[in-house]
Amino acid sequence: MTVLQDWLGFLPQLASGLWVSIVVCLAAVVVGLPLGLVLALGSSGRSRAVRWPAIAVVEIGRGAPALVVLQVFYFGLPSAGVTLSSTLAACLALALTTAAYTSEIIRGGLQAVPRGELEATEALGMSRPDALRFVVIPQGIRVAIPPLMGFGVLIFQATSLAYTIALPELLGRAYSIGSSTFQYLSVLALAGLMYAAVTIPASLLTDRVERRMSRHLA
Repeated sequence: MTVLQDWLGFLPQLASGLWVSIVVCLAAVVVGLPLGLVLALGSSGRSRAVRWPAIAVVEIGRGAPALVVLQVFYFGLPSAGVTLSSTLAACLALALTTAAYTSEIIRGGLQAVPRGELEATEALGMSRPDALRFVVIPQGIRVAIPPLMGFGVLIFQATSLAYTIALPELLGRAYSIGSSTFQYLSVLALAGLMYAAVTIPASLLTDRVERRMSRHLA
């Protein structure tokens, strides 16, 4: 009974932190996905001047841990004269990570478009930009939707790393409560349940979408 009473007392602050986590996740995805598409197109491009820089950004973004990227944006950039709030630093850092990883997912989706579709666009006399815009990208994105949704769940979980840059997200709120009440086990358990309350339904939705799309594509 005492645990439930404690949880009721912790809940308002943790709910506020959960909202911050969701907002940061959505911002990272909204910014990262379009950038990921640009990187996917760039890394698949014919021009070396475009392809190699895009590949470099993707490899650096995938190779650097998200925690390191967060530290660079928040603690490193001030040395270069750029100071960001913890919220903006978290959004931009996770957006970069999102772009790097989703670019490979999107590139795989684009390459999954049947060769016959490309030959049809050539037969119709469509330019390469039009073929990408009206045929390749729509179909490729459709194939990539389930893994992109799954990665979105991972980014939501990765927002917990932002407590290291003083962002008052869910884990940061939990640590703050624990430091003032010394009830770390209780508050962290509740925070874990709140993460699960978001990630489990999202994962089930991803699986359902993937099954439906697999049947349709089959």
